[in-house]
Amino acid sequence: MWFRRDLRISDHAALTAACAAGAPVIPVVIRDGSVTELGAAPKWRWGLGVAHLAETLAGQGSRLILRTGHAKDVLQELIKETGAKSVFWSRLYDPYAVTRDTEVKTTVKQQGIDARSFGGHLMFEPWTVETKTGGYYKVYTPMWRSVKDRDVDVPLPTPAHIPAPDTWPHSDIIDEWALGAQMQRGADIVRPHVRLGEGAAQSRLGTFIDEKVARYDQGRDLPATDGTSGLSENLALGEISPHQCWHSGLRALHEGKAGAETFLKELVWREFAYHLMHHTPRILDQNWKQDWDAFPWNTDAHSAEVTAWTRGRTGIQFVDASLREMYVTGRMHNRGRMIVASYLTKHLLTHWKIGQKWFEDCLIDWDPASNAMGWQWSAGSGPDATPYFRVFNPVTQLDKFDKNRAYVSRWIAEGRSKPHKDALSYFDAIPLSWGMSASDIYPNPIVPADEGRKRALGAYENRGF
Repeated sequence: MWFRRDLRISDHAALTAACAAGAPVIPVVIRDGSVTELGAAPKWRWGLGVAHLAETLAGQGSRLILRTGHAKDVLQELIKETGAKSVFWSRLYDPYAVTRDTEVKTTVKQQGIDARSFGGHLMFEPWTVETKTGGYYKVYTPMWRSVKDRDVDVPLPTPAHIPAPDTWPHSDIIDEWALGAQMQRGADIVRPHVRLGEGAAQSRLGTFIDEKVARYDQGRDLPATDGTSGLSENLALGEISPHQCWHSGLRALHEGKAGAETFLKELVWREFAYHLMHHTPRILDQNWKQDWDAFPWNTDAHSAEVTAWTRGRTGIQFVDASLREMYVTGRMHNRGRMIVASYLTKHLLTHWKIGQKWFEDCLIDWDPASNAMGWQWSAGSGPDATPYFRVFNPVTQLDKFDKNRAYVSRWIAEGRSKPHKDALSYFDAIPLSWGMSASDIYPNPIVPADEGRKRALGAYENRGF
């Protein structure tokens, strides 16, 4: 049983099928290119999740075997060592995973080994959702209407027993993988903000449904309020399934909790990202709208403006607070993500790939499809039904969603006599080489909000958009 981004044992179709196959089950995790190429924060967080899964399996009388190498080679070695007759896994949908898994399935089947892949990372397999004319959806709202009344599989129970072999193959030691090395001193700062494992994910979902979902449609826009589910971290690593989230949200909707429909829509928004990645994988590294290919983005990731942005020193409070939240917690409020991305791509006219890469390095809830779609949506080059002229004003947005500046006060220390502990934590997390201190003078805007909007609209007009 090959685990990847499905670090749970409940509602796990592949694991359930493996346990029902009538033979010992050997859980396996492989450190291959999909792991080694991850950014610092998602690699570290994945390692925490793997270690927690190992503990969970040990509590069930099983073990998690860790191996390093090319997946096809590692699995063939394990098959030879153990005499396994089958390999099961949960599907992933990014191009790397599709190519790797296709190679694995073809190779082991040629050797007479049963190879089976299962759903579970998504509610709807991307190829099963089609427009009336048989194509894929390019706009979210029609897709929502298409799937909102579909039956979603009822979550499967945790297997009562995971059959163990008489002899276990050898395993790597996860600490020797050093998956958190790139986090450096930031790991100790981010760790208290992690909600690790499926037990924590289920608790997080339960609290959200009981206490927050009724007001989710308003609360999710207020960054100083704990009004979201927080489940993106756990969904990204499969510590909870979207089916479990959907059915909990559906029950809440039937109980009259008005915000539940908005929650269900957000789950489908995640599906939409995977739908687009499946049908148009270029969304990961090319402009989804190809007429943006000639746009003169700034592509210098080391420019003064980009450096100020990455370090939360743009002088735009909403932008800086959001970027610092990400550096301390590994996550960023959704409203903040939109403001941060809009400011980089529109006010600073910087290529969305630079922002995408920074998020890929800093987010513990990093997800390839959601990250790519979010950045392209914000930049104007992606699947936004509204044209390019959507340019968020980060100042008026702050007035609207953080009137009392509670969010800003929590994350920006400069100029305050008694900074919030989280604002101070930022300076404990960042590299010493940045040379930043809470006693610094907070900067003036590198590009003021109104000036940046005019600059962006002028650039779009000159390109004929």
